[in-house]
Amino acid sequence: MAVVKPFKAIRPNREAVSEVAALPYDVYSRQEAREKVKGHPLSFLNIDRPETQFPEDYDMYSREVYKKASEMLNSEIEAGIYVKDEVPCYYIYELTMDGRTQTGIAALSSIDDYLSNVCKKHENTVEEKEQDRIRHVDSCSCQTGPIFLAYRERKEITEIVDSEKQKAALYDFVSDDNIRHRVWKIDDDKLVSRLMTEFASVPATYIADGHHRAASAVKVGLMRRKEHPDYTGEEEFNFFLSVLFPDNELKIMDYNRIVKDIRGLAPEDLMLSIEENFVVFNVKEAFVPKVKGEMLMYISGEWFLLRAKDQVVEERKNDPVRSLDVSILQDLILSPLLGIRDPRTDKRIEFVGGIRGIKELEKKVSQYTYGHVMDGTIEETGPAVAFLMHPTGIDELINVADHQLLMPPKSTWFEPKLRSGIFIHEFER
Repeated sequence: MAVVKPFKAIRPNREAVSEVAALPYDVYSRQEAREKVKGHPLSFLNIDRPETQFPEDYDMYSREVYKKASEMLNSEIEAGIYVKDEVPCYYIYELTMDGRTQTGIAALSSIDDYLSNVCKKHENTVEEKEQDRIRHVDSCSCQTGPIFLAYRERKEITEIVDSEKQKAALYDFVSDDNIRHRVWKIDDDKLVSRLMTEFASVPATYIADGHHRAASAVKVGLMRRKEHPDYTGEEEFNFFLSVLFPDNELKIMDYNRIVKDIRGLAPEDLMLSIEENFVVFNVKEAFVPKVKGEMLMYISGEWFLLRAKDQVVEERKNDPVRSLDVSILQDLILSPLLGIRDPRTDKRIEFVGGIRGIKELEKKVSQYTYGHVMDGTIEETGPAVAFLMHPTGIDELINVADHQLLMPPKSTWFEPKLRSGIFIHEFER
């Protein structure tokens, strides 16, 4: 059963919260991060991406960079930009996007739950990506970006949350991407105890977003255990910052693929090969597929609906991974026809989150198809192709994790994103 604990959050004061709250560090390139923090000295992105405080050519992984993150955080705490609660609390965190609301609970999850697979994963992590966050977390002795966790909805928890949301919010602001954020603090001893008991009846939690952040937080916790061989398991470094959402409130968006070239094939030959496993329809206007087993393809300025044939769906239906639409695309088109054997490392494939919209796919396909301008004319370098996916379901994600399997890379795109800087977990002074 899951261990989900209250904690004493370091959090922005009410006047500063809207300026502090920032999208996760990994949604920005280095240059995008530099541009984003200009004119926003309180944005937590300054601390999350401390290389923005150094010259552009400075080694972003140097010890000085991570030390700067710690110094900025401590300075802003001393200046009163942040406050620290005096007793362990749970925090309700509500996000509303396009009229749809999801409500989670900010709390601490156990690194032992992660190690024992009570906190379940569905993706592998890359050591290189982990190292950056390990250094950041270790330098600050704080976890600054919450891990997005899901759990199967438990009505007793939902009832507590719904009741508390009738009270005045601690924070209530709209971020610059038009997402409304509201936070409530639960510090009543009886309610805190009830929530801890209810979470102890939750059999498993699931990492929805933030596998690298979770792995990094756990590894820092294990490092601190080695430094404190007499640890009891109750020390703060035995837990990591998370926000837990009931599964019935979460929505996964499409995570789409662009292949920059079709390996010298003629588009009509590619289509003939696709028709071995798919029924193909020409469509006038693109849309996000609502039916499992369907995807759209954009090539040569046209959209096509690809519907997996019945035998394809039937022979995969009992396999949690092979039945995923992203697996069907990878196994039957990307690998055998387009030569994308390993989508994690192949430079010919690009992934585009559904939040970017359909026009972004058309734009990128055009950019890759028509490579550059020569003597005032656009030179065609060869057709590119985009695939617009049916979104993976949260039930599919949970099913894969329950079977201790891994999903294909870039299978899920969650929106809205949790903000960093609203909740900080200090695990050692």
